[in-house]
Amino acid sequence: MELKNDLFVNVGKETEQEKENFYDEVLEERTKLEPTQENDEVSGVTTKEPEQESKPETETKSLKKYSHEEVLVKATEYFKRDTLAANVWMNKYALKDSDGNIYELTPDDMHRRIANEIARIEQKYTNPMSAEEVYELIRDFKYIVPQGSPMAGIGNNMQVSSLSNCFVIGNDGNSDSYGGILKVDQEQVQLMKRRGGVGHDLSHIRPTGSPVKNSALTSTGIVPFMERYSNSTREVAQDGRRGALMLTISVKHPDVENFIDAKLEAGKVTGANISVKIDDEFMRSVIENKPYRQQYPIDSP
Repeated sequence: MELKNDLFVNVGKETEQEKENFYDEVLEERTKLEPTQENDEVSGVTTKEPEQESKPETETKSLKKYSHEEVLVKATEYFKRDTLAANVWMNKYALKDSDGNIYELTPDDMHRRIANEIARIEQKYTNPMSAEEVYELIRDFKYIVPQGSPMAGIGNNMQVSSLSNCFVIGNDGNSDSYGGILKVDQEQVQLMKRRGGVGHDLSHIRPTGSPVKNSALTSTGIVPFMERYSNSTREVAQDGRRGALMLTISVKHPDVENFIDAKLEAGKVTGANISVKIDDEFMRSVIENKPYRQQYPIDSP
């Protein structure tokens, strides 16, 4: 800062020619300075290069394509001749592009990919783990198994893929309308196309025969909407992995028996698993052999 102060002290005290000479001298001195942090403070201009993000220790190699036959042979060796495990890994978790080309030969390549990506993110924090340290934790599925979606998605720059296996969705407030029902359907599809499994509850839909304020006069109940969500699951293409859907309903809902029976008919609701949520009141009624009251809305007092 001393040089800058000298500049202000001299300006105004000398003749115009002396001022010009002084400015020239200052500029000449500044051009001789090395762009160190100290000299940057003198000039008032930051010349320090921005820090580059550190790369993981494990070197990222150029991607190489492998045929299905090559991958199956090497993966089978990796899994000690377990062809089922080799096929599952190849079809679901090996790195692929949108054309189905495979870029990983064995799960060891997958673990390297995951380790490199985690190490890249670790560099943003203090005391980061190296790619090799992460790799030693996940190699051979020995200590940490990242599970399906993380194995397929971490370090995968070829597709938009969820890193979570499952999601519970639903609307806040009243969802007993076509708008609310379709909104849930849209959320379900958007998650499934990114490899996410989905679960949601149908207890908000009014039971069969309930009055509605449109030309239908009465509600069709739960079952048709089970089919809607089931069909959406089957429509979504998840290469190598079928969409997963769990539909639930409260035991207090008047349509619960129809919900249970929906899958008894062959070909119905084939894209979903179903589950009934049972409360303490129901269990006490069973134990004490007493009637159990069903109602809609289920949370009415």
